[in-house]
Amino acid sequence: MDWSAEAIEQLRALWAEGHSTAEIGRRMGISKNAVVGKAHRLHLPARPSPIQREQAAAAAASPAPAAQRPAVSPAAPAAAAVPRPATAVAPRMPAPAPAMRTVPPAVVRPFQRSNARTCCWPIGEPGTPEFRFCTAEAFSGKPYCLEHSAIAYVKARDRREDAA
Repeated sequence: MDWSAEAIEQLRALWAEGHSTAEIGRRMGISKNAVVGKAHRLHLPARPSPIQREQAAAAAASPAPAAQRPAVSPAAPAAAAVPRPATAVAPRMPAPAPAMRTVPPAVVRPFQRSNARTCCWPIGEPGTPEFRFCTAEAFSGKPYCLEHSAIAYVKARDRREDAA
């Protein structure tokens, strides 16, 4: 891209309006990466990622819990107006956080494959005692037996036909 003065001014204007890099690229007929690179070289102000913006917007949208004030009963307005003697009040300590459940570390076992000629198709849920690998003879040049090779190696044309 040959950046003319007009193109740079258009980039600066669209950037200042807050458009996404993809949108600026579409409007200018260039790639998003070209926009990002030129904005970086022009030292345009950085903007938070869209993910961070969404999280900040969600946090701002959810109202903060209102501080609860003690209710004064209407029957005793005079008692509320009477000044109380100053006493030292200990600051409230926040309630302890509930104990986090600790997740046991994952058990990593060595790959139990008897030799290069056996199928290494996983069977069961990893991390459970029932987890194992198929031990049938591997298909020539493949890491799986004939049955598991038929599952693992599917032609793209076959997948498209299944989807239709």
